[in-house]
Amino acid sequence: MFEFIVATLTVAGIYGIMALGLNLQAGYAGLLNFGHIAFAGLGAYATAITMQAGGSPLLGMAIGVVAAVALGAGIARLGRQLGADYWGIATLAIAEILRTIATNEGWLTGGANGISPIPMLFDSLPRPYDTLAFLALVLAVLAAFTWLTKRLADGRFGRALRVMREEPKLAACFGYNLRSLKSRAVMTSAAVTAVAGSLYAHFMSFTGPDYLLSSETFALWTILMIGGIGNVWGVLAGTAIVQGAYTLVPFAKDYLHFGSDSAGALRLGVIGLILLACLMWRSEGLVPEKLRKMA
Repeated sequence: MFEFIVATLTVAGIYGIMALGLNLQAGYAGLLNFGHIAFAGLGAYATAITMQAGGSPLLGMAIGVVAAVALGAGIARLGRQLGADYWGIATLAIAEILRTIATNEGWLTGGANGISPIPMLFDSLPRPYDTLAFLALVLAVLAAFTWLTKRLADGRFGRALRVMREEPKLAACFGYNLRSLKSRAVMTSAAVTAVAGSLYAHFMSFTGPDYLLSSETFALWTILMIGGIGNVWGVLAGTAIVQGAYTLVPFAKDYLHFGSDSAGALRLGVIGLILLACLMWRSEGLVPEKLRKMA
């Protein structure tokens, strides 16, 4: 039971980091990225390939961050020629293209079987200290990115993103370069998410094409919509609720006399009901964004 709790907290922390990355784009800049999981996938695959080649974990993470930032720059540049809705569809297509490449280029990515095993960090420590040390690392990274995104949100960059989100023409009149703002938001988000992907690869000791499924991106969107888009604390609250539902709902099947094959559907149903309730009665999320009022 102890190891189960540690594993649950670790996964929640990693998804919290990914959600913080998405919040930089969707929450502050108002960008509809439906392929956000591609950044995490690049981080995971870069780590896996580097470790298989005998590289260090830090090198793998660094390569993943660079690759994700480069992809983010390309996606942001693509957005110059597309409207917001079409750009969102394009990001979804890009993530699917990367998943197809990961599935078919077995010489590099391991194909449908993925890459394993990936050495877990702190594996030299005896159990359960290795998993506790990894959990401490994940929580430290989560805390650092929470502080960083909060600083960005409260600073000039965050205020510029909000103005661009609400009134693009007004932001341009203020002298903000909208293309630069969008690019910086996407690239910063990509770097944060790639770190989470790298940590996830080490935790699971495996990387595969399933990491790039669009459902993973929409799970992150669910976290934001339940917790409160545009609010760091809302993101963390949404992560706790969604991860709690994913973890605890399957246990309810024993009391509700559901079969094991129905546990997944029950889990999605509960999360869907929570999301629907938030949309109906708390459309801004449980912890909505607080905007400063002009005097």
